[in-house]
Amino acid sequence: MDHLSTTNDLFFNRVGLDQERTEALVRETLHNADDGELFLEYCQSESIAFDDGKVKSANFDTVQGFGLRAVSGEATGYAHSSEISEDAIKRSASAVQAVAAGRSGKWAEGPAVTNQNLYSDANPLSEFDFDGKINLLTGIDAYARSLDKRVSQVMASIAGEWQAVQIIRPDGARSADIRPLVRVNISIVVADGDRMETGSHGTGGRSSYQTFFDPSSWKAQTDEAFRQALVNLDSRPAPAGEMTVVLGPGWPGILLHEAIGHGLEGDFNRKKTSAFADLMGERVASPGVTVVDDGTIADRRGSITIDDEGTAPAATTLIEDGILTGYIQDRMNARLMGMTATGNGRRQSYAHAPMPRMTNTYMLAGDKDPEEILASVDNGLYAVNFGGGQVDITSGKFVFSCTEAYQIENGKKGAPVKGATLIGNGPDALTKVSMIGNDMELDPGVGTCGKYGQSVPVGVGQPTMRLDGLTVGGTAA
Repeated sequence: MDHLSTTNDLFFNRVGLDQERTEALVRETLHNADDGELFLEYCQSESIAFDDGKVKSANFDTVQGFGLRAVSGEATGYAHSSEISEDAIKRSASAVQAVAAGRSGKWAEGPAVTNQNLYSDANPLSEFDFDGKINLLTGIDAYARSLDKRVSQVMASIAGEWQAVQIIRPDGARSADIRPLVRVNISIVVADGDRMETGSHGTGGRSSYQTFFDPSSWKAQTDEAFRQALVNLDSRPAPAGEMTVVLGPGWPGILLHEAIGHGLEGDFNRKKTSAFADLMGERVASPGVTVVDDGTIADRRGSITIDDEGTAPAATTLIEDGILTGYIQDRMNARLMGMTATGNGRRQSYAHAPMPRMTNTYMLAGDKDPEEILASVDNGLYAVNFGGGQVDITSGKFVFSCTEAYQIENGKKGAPVKGATLIGNGPDALTKVSMIGNDMELDPGVGTCGKYGQSVPVGVGQPTMRLDGLTVGGTAA
């Protein structure tokens, strides 16, 4: 069954909404607007957390609703409801029409139709029964404790989602998507005397649970969480000061996402609140730095068959060989800037209006062997994993905490360090890149991005790279 047929069953057949009258209502509501749509959503989600040998929480939720949007110039009228009915849509229509009152809008051309399909539409929540999911978490707990007597606590969780959406535009065009999303997280606490440290690892994507329930998968994730815990157990206070920093491949791309990616979103640049505003065509990074946002990678956490405005995503080159070449765009900001929408109009749910958001954002590989990059540094920091961070979009200033990092001593990876933070300015940091590895990796599928109170799943990635003269905050006396 195709996505339109499936979503027709959810939004029309089951709730009694008449498709023709709904399309006519959307057309009548938005006839004076420049853009807009009716966004219908049905979503099932679950999460189960296992802590210290027992179930800590188990949740299952079903939500459905619609959001109706009218765009007139820079203004947006938005109304939403959890009640999918003709009366509820009419009430919303009377509210959003005010934004275009007295105007004669120039209706924007709609998104091109796409038949791409980047992931399965099967519902992962129905693959295994509750007992099967508890058995998985119990197995993770038992296996982790069998690894070493120093394991003192094990926390594991699974989360799944099945989201169906349909988008109706006033020209009668309709598009739909069905999006699975799963995630497994494992955290292990190890203790040695009075010292306790934690290691965490997770994986996920737009797929079924099947892969992650395979023992070879969850044992590998458990092993990695345990390894990180032991590294932290042996760590010493991190040095501080300006130094050469080598970032590892994969998840460290979260720094690129936060410090660079948000600054390349269309709304910040249209309003000129981004550090990258008015720099199109200018050099903003070292030669060799190419950054891409790509929502078309099969099964990836940040991928989308269509965005939440109905636009097909693309592999958008944002920075090419150090030159700023593109922005991340939704329909409204692209139209106001005279640019093309890139398929990045995303929203957390029907209760939120779309805005430009990243999908899978990563730096392309270079030509250096990672070992060559490490060998080029006499003394510095090798940052492999990151935790939380803060970024100021206007200035580009960032602070990121390292959850796994090592000193570099005489060109080799030295002792692990704890408490290291990276401090800098996003646009400036890109100019400090001096070597780029040939080992580009994407993250394991756990990224979630927040913006204006909305959270959406994303992916990040990068190769190993060397940055010269980055400020490191440390805890060493």
